[in-house]
Amino acid sequence: MVTQKHITLPPMPRGYHLITQKVLESMDHLPEAGLMHLLIQHTSAGLTLNENADPSVRDDFETFINHLIPEDHPLYSHVIEGADDMPAHIKSSLFGAELTIPITNHHLNLGAWQGIYLCEFRNHGGSRKMVVTIIS
Repeated sequence: MVTQKHITLPPMPRGYHLITQKVLESMDHLPEAGLMHLLIQHTSAGLTLNENADPSVRDDFETFINHLIPEDHPLYSHVIEGADDMPAHIKSSLFGAELTIPITNHHLNLGAWQGIYLCEFRNHGGSRKMVVTIIS
């Protein structure tokens, strides 16, 4: 059986945000076993799994990734939408726009310290739309 839901996340500031609970709250229930597939429908944000306990990990992501992919790089030609736009597209492609997570005993089968991150790469990205597909 396949079920699908569209959810909208509220606007969040640039950075890395734990959204595991928001995703779970949007679902009526999870099956005993299956897969949850998440797709963010944007080219300037991403999804990833990582540390869900220490917020300094998210700060370090922001610092390090911005160092690797800076704004206002002289090689960018796509600049009409602002200095943060082209770097956001590159970051989105590197991190990815989707995740697939196993479901076991009606719960996401994540590691002890794993959580779902929304990676907001724009200074003012606005609300973000996601498609959540459950395969059981």
